[in-house]
Amino acid sequence: MSTTSTQSPITSSDHIQWKEVFPRHSVLTIAALAAVYGLLELTGTTINAVVLAIVVMVALCLIKVPVTVALIVAALLGGLQAGMGMEGSLAAFNDNLLVGAQVGLTYIMVGALAVALSRSGLIEVFARWITNKVGTDEAATAKGVKWSLFGIFIVASLLSQNLVPVHIAFIPILIPPLLGVLNRLRVDRRAVACILACSMSAAYLLLPTGFGAIYLNEILLANVNQFGEPYGLTATASMAPKAMFWPVMGLVAGMIFAVLVSYRAPREYKEPAAGSALATATTEAQTKLRPFPLVMTILGLAAALFFQIAFDSLLVGAMVGFILLSIGGIFRWNDQDDVFTSGMLMMAQIAVIITVASGFAGLLAQTGDIEPLIAATADFVGGNLAFGGFLMLFIGLFITIGFGDSFASVPILAPIYIPLALELGFSPLATICLLGAAAALGDAGSPASTISLGVTSGLNADGRHDHIRDSVIPTFLHCNIGMLLFAWVASLIL
Repeated sequence: MSTTSTQSPITSSDHIQWKEVFPRHSVLTIAALAAVYGLLELTGTTINAVVLAIVVMVALCLIKVPVTVALIVAALLGGLQAGMGMEGSLAAFNDNLLVGAQVGLTYIMVGALAVALSRSGLIEVFARWITNKVGTDEAATAKGVKWSLFGIFIVASLLSQNLVPVHIAFIPILIPPLLGVLNRLRVDRRAVACILACSMSAAYLLLPTGFGAIYLNEILLANVNQFGEPYGLTATASMAPKAMFWPVMGLVAGMIFAVLVSYRAPREYKEPAAGSALATATTEAQTKLRPFPLVMTILGLAAALFFQIAFDSLLVGAMVGFILLSIGGIFRWNDQDDVFTSGMLMMAQIAVIITVASGFAGLLAQTGDIEPLIAATADFVGGNLAFGGFLMLFIGLFITIGFGDSFASVPILAPIYIPLALELGFSPLATICLLGAAAALGDAGSPASTISLGVTSGLNADGRHDHIRDSVIPTFLHCNIGMLLFAWVASLIL
């Protein structure tokens, strides 16, 4: 997943230098972590296991250690720091893999549906039309096509969380066929990553339908009412969108800054890397758009949406859609295994990381160090409202980066944040704003987040988009900094 040229396979005659095995920046990073840890231990400073695990995970990801390995190493170190021992740490890690495995299976089925849909030719026709439009008069139409594509990405991201709640499943269908157009327009894909991540996050944080209904009503308000009841706080459904409006405006501001300032300059990309999904796809014959398969594609999409809503299961919806496409002439019956395997390979990395991330999050929860971390904030803040609000948001960002899931962060933060916010004197709306934003900060920009993983799955179809450098870091900076600042100010004025 690198923007650099593809390296040739290493043969027995190749001589690998030590600086290639252990790059200087990697050695220095690990040495610095070890030195800081040793110094703190020698001075008798208590090191919070959750802080240690998340710092190690982020540091390892930044020096190009695979995300899965970084999560496992960091989780085990956190468990050892908490005194759980290796056996206890492994047991806690393994006990929490099941939930992630269930989600991972869903994404594999969604990947199969995505590949099946790609065989229909709908997206190819659209991408070909865009390509031809650019080719007719590139100088005159390039800017219009670029902004039209940005608009399409925003609309698709919003729909994917609310009206058609398929989450990240649209990305590997829509983005790869358009990479050639983006390359011709010399669009910096980091801007596209920010557009997708900010738009998807904004959709479920503000609009109370689809995933937004789950986050705002079933998780955020439910926890606010549960832990706010002893303090006389009762939140209604109309309060959540009002409380989350300004944090979402921070996301919008970050997205605009990324597009107009940070990644405005043109960027050149090389041809698809050998062995990448896009390179393989270009060798296959183009799919023809025929009437009956077209009707079956539309029917398959409608059925997938219906069954997903009816059974509250994306897995069932994707499976039904895949079956309808299988019998609809989109591809040969004997090609089903190949299509499903292609979808599985496309989503395999996401599925594995989600599974491992659930073990990571579960182990951190069992260390017992999350509550002390948050509670220490209350003692440190005293009665300073502005300082308290900022620290609550910052700690929420820190925790959610490790979990990679804002939905899972709300129940963890709520027992401390609700009493703390009310005790400090925040209003009910400001309290909801602080909890909702603190849990959501870090969702976009976490190496283990489904949003950042989904963005990479589409933009890296040609092997020219790095997960950490081109997805995680840009989305972390632009999605989270704007949201943190806007949420902080909003908590003081609501």
